[in-house]
Amino acid sequence: MSSARQDAVRDRIEAELAGPLSALGLDVEAVEITPVAKRRLLRVAVDKDGGVTHDDLVDADREVSRVLDESDVMGEHPFTLEVTSRGVDRPLTLPRHWRRNEQRLVKVTTTGGEVLTGRIVACDEDTARLDVSGATREVDYADVAKALVQIEFNRPDSQEA
Repeated sequence: MSSARQDAVRDRIEAELAGPLSALGLDVEAVEITPVAKRRLLRVAVDKDGGVTHDDLVDADREVSRVLDESDVMGEHPFTLEVTSRGVDRPLTLPRHWRRNEQRLVKVTTTGGEVLTGRIVACDEDTARLDVSGATREVDYADVAKALVQIEFNRPDSQEA
């Protein structure tokens, strides 16, 4: 499958899933189609405020399967479906990603090349406020080249942060 065709299929799948998953309180975060031997792996990542539970994933899997069964988007070629949570390794690209990670430590690279590591203390639709070594820094999303949540094994709870 050509890259343009695969992008069109991925976009169509995302569009067909957005409404039904939204009804479950879930956002479609990513749709990936990967060739695996004679099949394709269709991975759908979902998220919601407060995080995704195992039950959410089971419900999402059932709903994605239903939607795909009623659609011709995947064609006749066999595929394996995997419904998963967003994961911490995905970059923060939308305001909801920042909001869902308030109080977490993030590493931000700005479009100007500056690298900041700080805790998200507040955010809105256009900016995030980070605590960087005790100083508050405001970062416009438009100025962010890349932002990733950092794994913390001894993370302070939200009352201490």
